[in-house]
Amino acid sequence: MGANHAHGTTVTEAGGSRRTVTAGLAVLVPLAIVTLAALIWLWPEGTAAGPAPESGVQRLTGTVVSVTLGRCPDAPEGAPRPDPATCGEAVVKVGDGPDLGSEVELRLPGGPGAQRFTPGDDVILLRDADGAYQLSDHDRSLPLWLFGVAFALAVIAFGRWRGVTALAGLAVTFVLLLTFVIPGILEGRPPMLVAIVGSAAIMLTVLYLTHGFSPSTSVAVLGTLASLALTGLLSYAALGVARLNGVTDDSALMLGMSLNIDTQGLLLAGIIIGALGVLDDVTVTQAVTVAELARANPSYGFARLYRAAGRIGRAHIASVINTIILAYAGASLPLLLLFSIGAQPLGEVMTTPVIAQEIVRGVVGTLGLIAAVPITTALAALAATRSRATPPQDPAPQDSPARDRKSRGRDDDGPSDFFAPQDQDPGDFFAPQERDPGGFFTPRPAGPPPGTTPAGKTSQAEPQRPARHRRRAGT
Repeated sequence: MGANHAHGTTVTEAGGSRRTVTAGLAVLVPLAIVTLAALIWLWPEGTAAGPAPESGVQRLTGTVVSVTLGRCPDAPEGAPRPDPATCGEAVVKVGDGPDLGSEVELRLPGGPGAQRFTPGDDVILLRDADGAYQLSDHDRSLPLWLFGVAFALAVIAFGRWRGVTALAGLAVTFVLLLTFVIPGILEGRPPMLVAIVGSAAIMLTVLYLTHGFSPSTSVAVLGTLASLALTGLLSYAALGVARLNGVTDDSALMLGMSLNIDTQGLLLAGIIIGALGVLDDVTVTQAVTVAELARANPSYGFARLYRAAGRIGRAHIASVINTIILAYAGASLPLLLLFSIGAQPLGEVMTTPVIAQEIVRGVVGTLGLIAAVPITTALAALAATRSRATPPQDPAPQDSPARDRKSRGRDDDGPSDFFAPQDQDPGDFFAPQERDPGGFFTPRPAGPPPGTTPAGKTSQAEPQRPARHRRRAGT
């Protein structure tokens, strides 16, 4: 009978899962088809921006052989004094190019922020059309490769196969950004449309590749899509109300003038892509949380699942908000220092286009994250309750306490909460037992012990309590 009961539960759960998967596919398949069609339609041709003009400057590698420091030139009055370690000359051995293996004597670069060079350093050389060399910067190729390998090994060692899929998802993200989003915007396509399509393609590919094809992943995809759409609408409205056009630095101004790019749309695209990086974290967490709660508490309905997972989501959002603000503050720290040096009033600093743009970006992104919690939690709770199986009613003997306790997990048989009080089984090892008057720590009344005659002999009329109960009562 136990085997038949388990088999019935499995079949019913499979039927519920099939219904949930069918409902999810009814939404996700059209979404994937539309995303693929838009991806093909907006795919860059690679000809609009045109090739970069030839500058005649070659970028070569080399190795510092020796460094000879000298006296720094006098700095003008009021200008910062140069670093003595950047004044002098260096002998560099050319690593590639037409002068491979030759040694050239070059002046050390000076000025604010100039790099320090020591013998043995791998460096970058610039060679102009006349064959003159200039010492430019350190060659960081090897350290960056080592960092990348260490990062990949750490992810794989901790996540194992899941870590491999996470790295594959990261590669897909970089490929789509470098081959679709950036070239598409440079060719003059609407930046916001390109960002939405690219984000949808990244989301559909990376989430399933990283977390597998499961109802929880499908719920996370739907929650991410809904929250991302809301973030885009809020961003469009906020930029219009704040009258921000996206031109806050020389880079945006140059792009708007030379390539005729919609800078406001570029700002919207940046907000959407940046929000996607945090949204998938929140939505996946909420979807998996609801699934685990439903598995641990099979009797939980929609409302109890939503409330329990919502509490976790609120704690997650509270920490994520602080993370976002600190990330923006860290990225804008030099700019904040400049404003502090200028001794401008806080009100004027907050209304400058650069700071106002970051405020709008942070507020809109946070609102999208807040909306992602109830949306994803509701979808996940609905999917969990619809796919839940109701075990068939098997006749159980009246004298089977274990079967009675198992049946209390159903909604129609009583409370199912793990911490809800249950009727104790007298035969349960951990059930409270009746205190034995003869226990070691039990106070004894005056007179002879129960069950003995005045002469100290055991009475035959008093039944003996089992040894197991006496031993438990004594402890």
